[in-house]
Amino acid sequence: MSKSLQDYQQQLARAFETQTSEFAGEVSMIVPAAKILEAAHMIHNEFGFDFLSCVTAVDYWPEENPRFHLVYFFRSLTQKLTLSLRVPVPGISPSVASIEPVYRNANWQEREVYDMFGIKFEGHSDLRRILMPADWQGHPQRKDYPLGYEEPQYSFNFDEIKARKPAPKE
Repeated sequence: MSKSLQDYQQQLARAFETQTSEFAGEVSMIVPAAKILEAAHMIHNEFGFDFLSCVTAVDYWPEENPRFHLVYFFRSLTQKLTLSLRVPVPGISPSVASIEPVYRNANWQEREVYDMFGIKFEGHSDLRRILMPADWQGHPQRKDYPLGYEEPQYSFNFDEIKARKPAPKE
């Protein structure tokens, strides 16, 4: 990891009480949901990360607090650096501040996360479905969303679901 990226992570940790998470050699900063807009301002204005390359979410169902993590990837094209932030979001009434005022391209990315996961972005200029029809019920990327009228199979209900599934024909 570059020295400047480590410096940015240390500044974020001091300013926003972030935690560091490392997986497969990739480091992410875990930022409280209440501070994401301030963190985005700092990343853009002070650190020079001029491009928001991705906003997505991870569903940890059946956990409820936090049920989701929002994942942000910020890119500095001039420094050739990528900074990753994760924001824990509760499962009941999931919402977080929009970073659209800082990164204009967050508009469609936040709309996609809203459409697929049901996480609301407070202060978003046009928060409505972008992929699914406007009258669609539910959020298809949630782990508890039924697949083809079939209950999702997980480790905690594996035996119960397996007993009800028809055996494949040979």
